Amino acid sequence: MTVIARLPGAEAMKKESTFNHPPFQSKGKSGVRGLNLGGWRFLVLFLGLGLTFNGNARAEVPTEAPTEATNSNLTDPTITQDLISVSNHFAANPPPTFKAVTPPAAGNVTNAIDPKLAQAIYFATTRQPEKAEPLLIALLAGNIPEATQQAALFELAGVVRAENALPRAQSIYAQYLNRWPGTVKVPEILLRQGQIFRQMGLNDLALGKFYSVMTAALSLKSDQLDYYQALVSQTQVEIAETHYLTGQFADAADFYGRLLRSPDPTLDRTQLRFRLVRSLAVIGRNNQTIAQAHNFIAEFPDADQVPEVRYYLAQALKNLGQNTEALQQVLLCLREQKVKTQNQPEIWAYWQQRVGNEIGNQLYHDGDYVNALEVYLNLAQLNAAPRWQIPVDYQMGMTYEKLLQPQKAVEAYNAILARETEVGTNATPGLKSVFDMARWRVSFLQWQTNAEAIDHSLVRSRETTSTNLTSHLQAKRASNHE
Repeated sequence: MTVIARLPGAEAMKKESTFNHPPFQSKGKSGVRGLNLGGWRFLVLFLGLGLTFNGNARAEVPTEAPTEATNSNLTDPTITQDLISVSNHFAANPPPTFKAVTPPAAGNVTNAIDPKLAQAIYFATTRQPEKAEPLLIALLAGNIPEATQQAALFELAGVVRAENALPRAQSIYAQYLNRWPGTVKVPEILLRQGQIFRQMGLNDLALGKFYSVMTAALSLKSDQLDYYQALVSQTQVEIAETHYLTGQFADAADFYGRLLRSPDPTLDRTQLRFRLVRSLAVIGRNNQTIAQAHNFIAEFPDADQVPEVRYYLAQALKNLGQNTEALQQVLLCLREQKVKTQNQPEIWAYWQQRVGNEIGNQLYHDGDYVNALEVYLNLAQLNAAPRWQIPVDYQMGMTYEKLLQPQKAVEAYNAILARETEVGTNATPGLKSVFDMARWRVSFLQWQTNAEAIDHSLVRSRETTSTNLTSHLQAKRASNHE
């Protein structure tokens, strides 16, 4: 397992004392922050020079996620890869299952916006953080209204986070909370702090922040109900995703189930239900996997995840001994309409081949040769490439042997050998082994056929001899009797 790199200040962040700087000191009627070391100007100097934290620090994404009790049939590298891709996606985007939350405007913020702030926001939204950061730092160093200070500091934290300077971003958010603990943005900042902790691999702290969002959101005014509901929904998504990323699939399934019962129209239900199916499959809850997989296919029949969902459905049915139903799902996947596979054909091809290959092999090993042959015949039609066709043909030959059809088995093996010239020197070691095994199987079956013919001939000869001898003895007895 990859060890997450130790970031500067990581130990201190576990206690969160590093970010609890002294509150700012006010000075003068204008409300501009004071010049002492605990105050505003020192903060700007800290933000610009990065004295406390290394701005170039990076949080390394773990390549493996710890898991709970998992289904041994689903030790799948694509699940780990999915976790990694989700984690990487969080670095610069909201979670894929929810739209970004937009807080209501605070009462003391005017409609006018500072031109420099507007320009910095433009650079931030167009993914040019290297241009946005110096503008925001210069703006914070001047004498600006408090509402502009709030907006500039909030934007600066987002810019620094976009640069992946995660400890600095965490510190800036903490400074904002210390200075303005009662603003409407507090729940959203807690949410972002939780996301950053997760990016840094501090998942327990991340969950703590996410649960704090719930508490902070309760203090929102009644006219901010829509914002509250959106914030709570997004926080629940974050909690579910955190459990999912850390391999706590039982907890993830529980939260995904709750979210799917929510009437919130902004939730990405396709992704939520797909993650629910996958989580249930990994922890081996076969009955629930079957129910949720059927729900997914019925609700999202054209989704790109359908072939993978059919895979989990077929595996769950097979685990419960429902081979006929499992075979039906496999055949539905293999015969899926071409129009559905045009969007992401490589994904469909991968799961069609995997579903058929795994279930077909399981049926073969269980002695269900008729259904296994049905799967292999459909698998052979998916891809005409030798590297796919040749192994499938070999499995068909072996199945014909089990069904006591040696002639058809020889035909399958000869079809393999006929492609040996086509592959030529490009044959992989695996294909070369298949060619050798097919050649040996043909020789063996020919020998077996000849041996059986000789055996049958000897049996018929013995039967003929026995019949003749019996007739001779009967005739002799009849002669002696006379």
